[in-house]
Amino acid sequence: MVCVSALVVNVDNTILNVALPTLVRQLHATSSELQWIVDSYAMVFAGLLLVGGSLADRFGRKRFFLIGLTVFAGASTGAGFSGSVGLLIAWRAVMGMGAALTIPASLSIINDVFRDPTERARAIGAWAGTIGLGIAIGPIAGGLLLANFWWGSVFLVNVPIVVVGFVAALVLVPDSKNPAAEQPDPAGGLLSVAGLGLLLWAIIEAPTKGWASGQVIGVGLASLAVLGTFVVWEARSRHPMLRLELLSDRRFSIAAAGESFGTFGLLGALFVQTQFLQFDLGYSPLQAGLRILPIAIVLVVSAPLSPVVARFVGIKCTAAAGLAAIAGGLWQVSAVSSAATTYGAVVPGMLLIGLGAGLLLPTATNSVVGSVPQGDSGIGSASNAVALQVGGALGVAVFGSVLSTRYQDRMTAALAGRHVPTAAMQTILGSLGGALAAADRAGGATGALLARAARAAFMSGNKVSLAVGAVVALAGVFLVLAGLPSRISRSSPDPGPVAGRRERRARRPSSATGFKVAKP
Repeated sequence: MVCVSALVVNVDNTILNVALPTLVRQLHATSSELQWIVDSYAMVFAGLLLVGGSLADRFGRKRFFLIGLTVFAGASTGAGFSGSVGLLIAWRAVMGMGAALTIPASLSIINDVFRDPTERARAIGAWAGTIGLGIAIGPIAGGLLLANFWWGSVFLVNVPIVVVGFVAALVLVPDSKNPAAEQPDPAGGLLSVAGLGLLLWAIIEAPTKGWASGQVIGVGLASLAVLGTFVVWEARSRHPMLRLELLSDRRFSIAAAGESFGTFGLLGALFVQTQFLQFDLGYSPLQAGLRILPIAIVLVVSAPLSPVVARFVGIKCTAAAGLAAIAGGLWQVSAVSSAATTYGAVVPGMLLIGLGAGLLLPTATNSVVGSVPQGDSGIGSASNAVALQVGGALGVAVFGSVLSTRYQDRMTAALAGRHVPTAAMQTILGSLGGALAAADRAGGATGALLARAARAAFMSGNKVSLAVGAVVALAGVFLVLAGLPSRISRSSPDPGPVAGRRERRARRPSSATGFKVAKP
């Protein structure tokens, strides 16, 4: 039942993607505000995950799983009744806090219950498959809700799912903890949130303020300084939330990087494609949700099969194949993107993206979580989730910013020499939805020309952003092939010096915790 955490988080993400055009129409959100609505959640989620993992290890995984679900449900209610974009962004950040307590606890519970590496791989495959189920349910549920209720319902739907998961976990899930776990690192958490937040701000706001503006460059440099401070702090802290020594284990670092490259492309593509389906092709939220299903269905089918594939061809080849499929899918959709693109033209690429995610995510997750000692499973699962969220947050930010930059350049050129009021110009450049609303108000031949130019500019940006995602995923292929071991399990005969030291430390309190770690 701990898979409910993965389900509710991913239902929320895919529902939100389908609802983005509605938020443009109802709350008049700009493209950059849409990115913040998505990324405020991911920013806090990623920044506090490792703190949440260490809290779960130290004070009880079941306890923090339940606390996280409660916070997530409360924040979902607040988001549902938000009356402005700013308030919605704030509540999304609080939802990230709840998820940061829930996700690492859920995966570490799985890691504790399933001690055998083969059983653990199957359980993680089912957990990752739940992500695909969330992707499948989310768009359809979002479309149905938006067809019958107001936009806030897409957040309120989280509440009954959380209630079911809370009750089931309370009754069925055993509690576990590691009393010898190190203290939490709140300073590290704050530094990571601040550093990631500044980096995302620079990327998201660059199209509006200018990539070469002093403000964007200054904030970008500040983000690097804060992230550098975070690394120094973690290296010197007696109780770091991220043990930098883990990065020397390629089973951990390369697999986590591969996950980030994959979710960069997956979530970035979902962010732009849901807008393409509704704004450009004119589908309703429900129709758009149904047309996202190819990604979800292939992901659901391939995720549970990935451990079987990994046993035959190795983890390295399975993860690399997943990233290659994501890269190929993004490139195919980019290649056919134009003002005349139809839905059928992008389906092959969507199928490849879903297949790639299904092969990559369970395989890389098993590698990351399986590379840490059993007693530190909360830290391992939190680190895995950080890789997913950081990759996804950067994907949304980069895809959105590349698209916005191209869109604004094309629209500025198209409107050059025309007397467009300043307020109308800001609306048109703010988002495709704003431009289409302005075109409706203008009406006639002028409105038709504006709508045609806006859609063409959007599709040009869509094409470039997807190509950028394909290049990033392809870079992940080379990284995985060069650095990830082929066969990985906690019982590997050569765990490496870091894993060996961590396992020896975890074995010392085994009589108190009940953990038993296999001798390497």
